[in-house]
Amino acid sequence: MVGPSEYGPVVQRAILTSELQRLRTEKGLTQEQVAAALDWSTSKLIRIEGGTVGVSTTDLHALLRQYGIQDGDPRIATLTQVARDARRRGWWSLYRRETKPGYFQYIGYESGASVIRVFQALLVPGLLQTEEYANAVTVEVVPFPADREVVVEIRMRRQEELFTRSDPPRLMVLLDEAVLRRQVGGQTDRGVMPRQLRHLIEMADRPEVTIEVIPFTQGAHFGLMGEFILLEFADPRLYDVLHREQIGSTDLTVAERDTQVTDYRAAFENLRQLALPADESISFIEQVIDTMD
Repeated sequence: MVGPSEYGPVVQRAILTSELQRLRTEKGLTQEQVAAALDWSTSKLIRIEGGTVGVSTTDLHALLRQYGIQDGDPRIATLTQVARDARRRGWWSLYRRETKPGYFQYIGYESGASVIRVFQALLVPGLLQTEEYANAVTVEVVPFPADREVVVEIRMRRQEELFTRSDPPRLMVLLDEAVLRRQVGGQTDRGVMPRQLRHLIEMADRPEVTIEVIPFTQGAHFGLMGEFILLEFADPRLYDVLHREQIGSTDLTVAERDTQVTDYRAAFENLRQLALPADESISFIEQVIDTMD
């Protein structure tokens, strides 16, 4: 019925709120009617169903009784466990003060994704960066050394947590050729970029990772509008999530509230039509390494 707790509290909360909304609508009840029956404010139920607050075990059981689920129904135990998992702190909570709210929430969704689709036009995606590459990028955009250390630490932790999961997500990456050609770190060490590209080849050997390259010869394409990430989840009740990041801001969109997610899913598949197949992409990366060596 639900995903394991290792998917993280953000995803578990999304599962719980989705289920609570479904149970209420199946009974034909409005939020106002349920709140009145429980002597709650409507805003309390709105916050619970919106996932902005957790739900206590007592309140959860009260809701389930209101929806006709009686003692002994196995759904009570299942949803109670989901509610407990949703109240746990994810590893990223250690960095709450150092991260922007949108990025903080994105990490929570990413930790429980089953499929991650990434397009990058300028830089290697964070999930595939080596630590030295991440440092070379961060030193140019984050002014204070202490902040840079945190940014890189979070990026490395994201990789560790995802790729050591018992069921790591499928990672599908599209890279514009510019990502490969830009010699990040070259001002101090010309070996940073070749080593990063070799790391891409190593990661592409993993069964869950696919890396494809869009060569310059394909000309202009939708991806020049900017990088984006699409998250998909194993639980069918969860909506896809679109993440777009620009300098100084993070945009997180859930499919339920915006058709942009559907548009970007289609755009990703259209971009794949321009990319070299996976095996040819790896050969292409090897050729780029040869030019740097």
